[in-house]
Amino acid sequence: MRYIFLRKFTFSVTILISLLIFYCSLSLGNSYINIVSYLSLGELQKEIVIMRLTRMIIAFTVGGALAVAGAGYQAILRNVLAEPFILGISGGASVGAACAIALGVYIFGALTLPIFAFAGSLIVLLLILFMSKGDGIEYSSNIILSGVILSTITSSIMMFMISYLNMAQLNSITWWLLGSLETDNWFLIILAVCVVFSGAFILFLYGREINACSMGEEVGYYLGISPVKLAIVVLGISSLMTACVVSVSGVIGFVGLIIPHIVRKFVGADHRRLIPYALVYGGLYLVFCDTVARTVIHPQILPVGVVTALIGGPVFLWILNRRIKG
Repeated sequence: MRYIFLRKFTFSVTILISLLIFYCSLSLGNSYINIVSYLSLGELQKEIVIMRLTRMIIAFTVGGALAVAGAGYQAILRNVLAEPFILGISGGASVGAACAIALGVYIFGALTLPIFAFAGSLIVLLLILFMSKGDGIEYSSNIILSGVILSTITSSIMMFMISYLNMAQLNSITWWLLGSLETDNWFLIILAVCVVFSGAFILFLYGREINACSMGEEVGYYLGISPVKLAIVVLGISSLMTACVVSVSGVIGFVGLIIPHIVRKFVGADHRRLIPYALVYGGLYLVFCDTVARTVIHPQILPVGVVTALIGGPVFLWILNRRIKG
C-alpha cells in the first residue's frame, strides 16, 4: 500500500514540476509573456512564444537523451560516474560532427552530421573499453580514467581543428561547443526526437536485463542473459542518442551524471522506472537550465552548456568525494 502511494505521489509531483517549468520556460526571457492569455497576445509576442516553445522542445529532447544515456552507461559499466560528457563520448561526437563541417560534407545533407557524430562517439567508446579492460573494481575505476584521458584528447583535436577554420566556421563551432539550443534545422530536431524516444523505449524494454547485468555478469549469465550482447545494445543505443543530440545542441555536460543519480534516490534502481523518469527529469532539468541562461544576464543569452557545467562540476566533485570515502 505504501509503495503504491509513493508511486502515485512521485507521478503527481512530476506532473506539477513539469507544468511549473514549462510555464516558466515559455513566459520568462528578455520579456515576460503571460502564456495563459496566449490568444489575446500580439503577433510579435506569439512569435516569441513559438520560438521559446521550439527551444523548450530541443532542450527537453537533449536533456532526456543525455540522462537516459548516462543511466545506460552507469548500469552496463557499473560506475555511477559514467556519463557521456565525462567519458568523452560527447567529445568524440563533437569531433565527428566538426569534421563533417570542416570537410564540407555537411552540404550533402543534414543527415551527414549525426552520422559523423555517431562514428566519433563509437570510436571513443571502443577506445575506452580497450584502454580500461580488466576485472571488477579495477575495470570500473579505469573506465573513468580512460574517459577523462580521451575527453582531453578530443578537446585537443577540436582546438587543433579550430585553429585551421575560417571565421564563419569558427564562430559556428565555437558557440556550438559551448552548448547551444538555437538551431533552426528541423530535420535534425525531428531526427533527434525520433531517435531519443525510440532509444529510450528500447532501453525501457530491456529494463529487466539491465537490472540483472548491473549487478554483475555472473548474475546475468545465471538468469540466461548474454551480458556481451546486452552491452552492445545498451552502449550502442546510448551512443547513438548522444551523437544525435550533440549534432543538434553541441556539447552539454553533466546532465547524464546528475539526473540518474538524483532520480535513483527517489524511484529506486529498477531501470524499468529509472529510464522513463530519467528521460522526463533530464528534459526538465535542461529546460530549467535554458530558462536560467536566457534570464540571468538580461538581455544577453548564455550558452546552456555553461549553466550545466557550473551546476554539474560541483555535483561531480561531491559524488566523487562520497565514492572515495565509501
